[in-house]
Amino acid sequence: MTSMPTLNSYPIMERFPTLQGEGVWTGHASWFIRLGGCDVGCAFCDVKESWSVDAHPHINVDTLVQEAVESGLPRVIVTGGEPTMHDLGPLTKALRSKGLATHIETSGTGPVSGQWDWVTLSPKKIKACRDEWYQKADELKIVVVNSHDLIWAEEHAEKLSSSTALYLQPEWNRRERMMKKVLAHIQEHPQWRLSVQVHKFIGLP
Repeated sequence: MTSMPTLNSYPIMERFPTLQGEGVWTGHASWFIRLGGCDVGCAFCDVKESWSVDAHPHINVDTLVQEAVESGLPRVIVTGGEPTMHDLGPLTKALRSKGLATHIETSGTGPVSGQWDWVTLSPKKIKACRDEWYQKADELKIVVVNSHDLIWAEEHAEKLSSSTALYLQPEWNRRERMMKKVLAHIQEHPQWRLSVQVHKFIGLP
């Protein structure tokens, strides 16, 4: 049993100021909103406590926007969990009305909703990405757990615009094992870039 948010509230695990630690926007100060609820359930997920919708309090949109504005940060990154379980239209409309840039990190398993200035698409093998997200993606980030993920990454890249930024990111707990293979792949396929979880190296959430 799961409870769905109303149009004016969302189940929120946490929200906080930090630096984006991955991909194109690495190093940029941002306000993170982590939604509760995930219907994917990756084995390597480092925030499994986000999976349950019912475990997290519902916070109304006005409060979420006020907090983001008061942070003084220019962009809001909506993540999860899997944020596309929820209708994100009301949240993004309210954030953008205050001049805030809206970013999303998603595996693309739910329907497209909301207005986004940046879409980071990170598909997972356990549940298929919806086709419409390939048209929205500004950035593809593939978490590399094993060698087959490099082949799988190329299959996703073929579905994207040539302007989409492509990133390979060694899974944190296997980074020493997979880094050489990831670097070798990037040398052979220079359209790809390396993403590492900088926030973990420097101790940020």
